[in-house]
Amino acid sequence: MDASWIDKWRGLRILVLGDVMLDRFVYGQVERVSPEAPIPVLRFHSEKAMLGGAGNVARNIVALGGRAVLVGALGADAEGDLVAGPLSAADRIDGRFVRFADHPTTVKTRYVSGGQQIMRLDLERPLRLDAQAVEALCARFAEAVDSAAAVVLSDYAKGVLAPEVIRRVVDLARARGVPVIVDPKSRDVRRYAGATVLTPNAAEAALISGLDCGEDAGAEAAAKIVRDLAEVEAVVLTRGARGMTIWDPAEASGAAAHIATLASEVFDVSGAGDTVAAALSLALAGGASVTMAARIANVAAGVAVGKRGTAAVHARELAKALGGAGESDDPKIVSNETAAAVVADWKAHRLKVGFTNGCFDLLHPGHIGLLRRSRAACDRLVVALNADASVRRLKGENRPLQNQRARSVVIAAIDSVDLVTLFDEDTPMRLIELLKPDYLIKGADYSAATVVGADFVTAYGGKVVLIPLEVGHSTTSIISRANAGTDR
Repeated sequence: MDASWIDKWRGLRILVLGDVMLDRFVYGQVERVSPEAPIPVLRFHSEKAMLGGAGNVARNIVALGGRAVLVGALGADAEGDLVAGPLSAADRIDGRFVRFADHPTTVKTRYVSGGQQIMRLDLERPLRLDAQAVEALCARFAEAVDSAAAVVLSDYAKGVLAPEVIRRVVDLARARGVPVIVDPKSRDVRRYAGATVLTPNAAEAALISGLDCGEDAGAEAAAKIVRDLAEVEAVVLTRGARGMTIWDPAEASGAAAHIATLASEVFDVSGAGDTVAAALSLALAGGASVTMAARIANVAAGVAVGKRGTAAVHARELAKALGGAGESDDPKIVSNETAAAVVADWKAHRLKVGFTNGCFDLLHPGHIGLLRRSRAACDRLVVALNADASVRRLKGENRPLQNQRARSVVIAAIDSVDLVTLFDEDTPMRLIELLKPDYLIKGADYSAATVVGADFVTAYGGKVVLIPLEVGHSTTSIISRANAGTDR
């Protein structure tokens, strides 16, 4: 098991069908008890919104390097507009939603103080599908299944995955040889018949089988019962702190596998099941066996529970946990797409992101000073490097002296730098538009009017920061002195 699996699944399209929700987080501070009743008073600080339920599975798929098509039901309301529009676009998810005028979008609002959730408010109503609604959902699914490498059915028991919908979409997928992964909620697992893998948790498996899943033997027996009842190919039983139990009769060993949990520190288990479904589907799509895919998903879940809230796990985080780096030998060096996902995650955790760019051909004290001061102005610093072709166009055919790989490694080794990515164009404008940094940072040899992207960043409330430069340091002067044979 290594990080090469991430490269195998990168760019594969996963089709997610299920109960899509809007997750809201309201952050504040509890400093007193209300005089009206013995309840805490939360003083508002900020709030954020993100895709929840099946939407969180799709978010994880994209963050892990895949592509996601999300099919589900939304109300014809402002919350549905937010999910279908800005949130899906921000997470780079292809949303194919059926909208209902007489049904509200499911919203879960969590109130948080000091990093602890103090209350959750659910606004929801079970969805009852008529024949027309079933046709609409299945049509959205059929439009996308031919290009899918795997299908995830994310069942939160809100009504989208009615038995007639499940039957039709499973048949559509399996007729095309596409694996179907089901995260179930119903005790009636027969409705998922024909799927590839079922991923119940220990409590669900215990209710279905009537067996205690606390020990390996009980979990194994429960997994076998669930598989037989559901008539699926394999079962991956998630057991929280006790890891996973996998029952796949096709496994060469002919025995069930038990995997210990890999979480080093648990902050929040919410959303971990979504991460498992996402990683499992990508690994299966990339050619892994069920047992190998479960092992990879187990590692991903270990990363997920180390985060607060329903946070997505990124490819570079999983690669590091698997003992490699996936895109690069250094987890700081990432593609533009991964950089966008990482920056979005930082922002979701209310971290201010700075962005600076340059050739950084020969690193000198002026560069170090600029990067240190840039990092001091923000919580996380992204450095965008001109790719080799871009440097040649700007500096001449004899530049760069170090190729883009060498320059990336050197910049990534600096403690002040949190992320390194490359751009091929003459300016980083496209990358600035993709990342939307809070701070656009350049040396004070520029003015705010001459910084590329300044108007774009300030238009959405970002700031341009100009850092004083250390006098007497430049790559051009170093090269000139070297050519002249002097070290002064």
